[in-house]
Amino acid sequence: MKTLRENILDIHRRELFYGEVSFNEKIVSIRKIESKPKEGAKFIVPGLIDSHVHIESSMLTPRRFSDLIKRYGTVAIVYDPHEIANVLGTDGIQFMIDDAKNSDIKMFLAIPSCVPATSFETNGAKISANEIDSFSDNAVALAEMMNYPGVIFNDAEVIAKLNIAKSKSLPIDGHAPGLSGDDLAKYVAAGISTDHEASTLDEAKEKINLGMKIIIREGSAARNFNALSSLFFSNPDDIMVCTDDAHPDDIVSRGHINRFVQLALSVGVSIYDIYKACLLNPIAHYNLPVGSLHVGDPADFLIVDSIDDFNVQSTFISGKEVYNVNSQESSVHPITSKSVNNFISCSFTSSDFKIYAKGKFARVITVSDGDLLTGCFNWDHGNALGNEICSDYENDVAKIAVINRYSDAPISLGFVKGFGIHSGAIASSIAHDSHNVVIVGVDDESMSLAANKIFSLKGGLVVVNENQVNYLSLPIAGLMVDENYRVVVDKYLSLISIAKNSCGVTLNSPFMTMAFMSLLVIPSLKIGDKGLFDVDKFQFTSLFFD
Repeated sequence: MKTLRENILDIHRRELFYGEVSFNEKIVSIRKIESKPKEGAKFIVPGLIDSHVHIESSMLTPRRFSDLIKRYGTVAIVYDPHEIANVLGTDGIQFMIDDAKNSDIKMFLAIPSCVPATSFETNGAKISANEIDSFSDNAVALAEMMNYPGVIFNDAEVIAKLNIAKSKSLPIDGHAPGLSGDDLAKYVAAGISTDHEASTLDEAKEKINLGMKIIIREGSAARNFNALSSLFFSNPDDIMVCTDDAHPDDIVSRGHINRFVQLALSVGVSIYDIYKACLLNPIAHYNLPVGSLHVGDPADFLIVDSIDDFNVQSTFISGKEVYNVNSQESSVHPITSKSVNNFISCSFTSSDFKIYAKGKFARVITVSDGDLLTGCFNWDHGNALGNEICSDYENDVAKIAVINRYSDAPISLGFVKGFGIHSGAIASSIAHDSHNVVIVGVDDESMSLAANKIFSLKGGLVVVNENQVNYLSLPIAGLMVDENYRVVVDKYLSLISIAKNSCGVTLNSPFMTMAFMSLLVIPSLKIGDKGLFDVDKFQFTSLFFD
């Protein structure tokens, strides 16, 4: 048994005192020595939970992701392997489960519910209700039900999946951006218990009033804390927090769930109410075996320098110190035993990316930095019918392409405004949710070079400028790489620097934003491998019109 003597944060009795904690794998005793904190002592506090995360968005395997986020006090996550499932189906889920077993932190599976996310894209696999059932005994939830039309209109397969979750007493997570009124009421009545897509306070309140828990998100492309921070005061029992999709450089620079602690403290939220969202509510909602610094709990806790700054000095999980700020980081050798991927071989030329006018106006996807919602700009391109249309980089209109990576098919082409790109191209095999190849560029030659590089790598991120091809290889499902997070961060930041400084990209997280251009369930205008899609009408639309 070990004993630590420091200041102790008791979130159950809502008090802070100087004392000692004795523990082995569980908390054996907590003894108060002085009724107030002792000056100069550090603070023993409970750990933190990410209530909804796609590990794949970090571009790291589960074990490598664990090595990163344990530094910031995250002791557990509820992870949804939706991304790799769309590429590899149940084999992808099993890969994540197996790799997660080697991680230091506690990782709890939420079974992907929507693979594919819609029938309007080409993906690599389908997960049936029966396959969901096969994972249910090892899961804590059915993950985000993105197919809200399927819920509302009683799609048989969707209802079968919901019924399996209910029969196993698994919470059902939601994904319903902007859904409101009677449709939202029916969605919630079907058993959907959470939503992490609320971006306005009114939207969040409506969902809470119907009985949902709101998971406030601070990811790399979508950040909703500022809009929803008042919920910490008005509805502390109805909220949780998540990163959802976060690139590793963003975690290194801004932290992980500890960023919510720091943000909430900065606007005056009590540390005890912060811990409701960051620990107690997810434990209760998902029935997680995670400690909350209570006698008899698993010994999952942190040592921080102060409550105000909340800089993590040590992380303990089940009594084992898995991170210490003063310890040299040990090198971890790759353990990936097999190659898991799903990528055809294909090559492209610049002519594959040419667009010819078929109407006076073109529908252009508009993006805003830090927002997953897109708009539509009706562009008078000024070209005669049948003439080639080039990018208009002076007015920030670039080409966007989505290429089917699973089978040989025509390239889907369109236009996008808001990236700021004025030369070259950027490309990625991370393109939610089907993970085809997405490219944004201003000249056809650069776009073809980017496409050829990604297909030769069978996955990665690419920046092309002046015929120079820069890349980060992602050999695991075209989504991840089994390397130390520092190596991945350095390569990724180098690509971002080239994209911004050489290609003119103005977005903070261009690869993350680009990855959501093909997500056909988030309004309003998106593009998949089969064409331009009007999410508000939930149907394909033409690129051109008169």
